[in-house]
Amino acid sequence: MGKVYSAQNVAAYVIYELNEVKEFVNACSIQQILADVNAMWQNVFGHHAFSETTHDLKTAGYIVKEVADDYKELGTAHIVEPAKEWFLKYGEFQLVQRPYAVPNFSAVEAIVMRKILAAYRLRVYNAVNVAV
Repeated sequence: MGKVYSAQNVAAYVIYELNEVKEFVNACSIQQILADVNAMWQNVFGHHAFSETTHDLKTAGYIVKEVADDYKELGTAHIVEPAKEWFLKYGEFQLVQRPYAVPNFSAVEAIVMRKILAAYRLRVYNAVNVAV
């Protein structure tokens, strides 16, 4: 049974993973990948992947509004690092801004995420080859 995660954390994972393999990622591609994650989570685990409210990508233009809002200022530019959140350590009085954390996926969830990212990279590769 898969867990439910914050879409912000899943987006952070996607950004780190795609940057590691030198793959282009922008606000639009993040939304497409989140749609793929949510669909795959429903197929494999039988429930939504995200704790946030999800929307239809075709009608709303985004899957998770909070993620879309955090990355919309970048437009179509490449995303180098995840959006930042405010964090207050227990027992401290100073807020610190840090990038969203990456989820601690189970072994099955990690396999599902690798398949989703591989399918995304193949889709991008095929789109570029058709355009040439």
